[in-house]
Amino acid sequence: MKLTNAQIAWRAAQDIEDGAYVNLGIGFPEMVAQFQPSGRAAIFHTENGILNFGEAPAAGDEDWDLINAGKKAVTLKPGAAFFHHADSFAMVRGGHLDVAILGAYEVAETGDLANWSTGPKGVPAVGGAMDLVHGAKRVAVITDHVTKDGKPKLVKRCSLPLTGVGCVTRIYTSLAVIDIVNSRFVLREKLPTLSLDELQALTGAELLVEGEIINLNVPEI
Repeated sequence: MKLTNAQIAWRAAQDIEDGAYVNLGIGFPEMVAQFQPSGRAAIFHTENGILNFGEAPAAGDEDWDLINAGKKAVTLKPGAAFFHHADSFAMVRGGHLDVAILGAYEVAETGDLANWSTGPKGVPAVGGAMDLVHGAKRVAVITDHVTKDGKPKLVKRCSLPLTGVGCVTRIYTSLAVIDIVNSRFVLREKLPTLSLDELQALTGAELLVEGEIINLNVPEI
């Protein structure tokens, strides 16, 4: 048993504070915007130059002049702003984003992130990720706990080209929620159906336990 992508995105959304300025990576991380807790409203930023965009429009109602960095149609919320691509990256590099949530190929216990290339045969496409991981005040990752062939994605040291060094602070996986503290994986939550030994066997570096491990319970989505 493991969480679906939607359930992982839901869990990550619960930790976004009201009014936070947030950038979501292209693809899977974009799902986080669908699960904002009641009474909270994040302000979403996209590298191509929109601040405070809203949900995707209904099919047939798209305005293709309004897209996010993943080229998906978006809507606008009251107070939304448009700006130059260079100004957008100035916001990132200037430390004006509270949170960046990205996908990953590998995350090391040191907080290193590899999420843009699978090696020599991969297509180079780092995009804005290298700016986001060092510009945002907090960087979180959402990912399956293992690769499609069952290898750990949480490792002692990354083997793939790095996006950033020592940048990730929390990882939401299909099996657990893990913090990176003093260059070590610290287990905070796990699926109640999974033992600690079973989770450790699927993780490429030691999992430390500090205090109570909370059951990772999420709604059916």
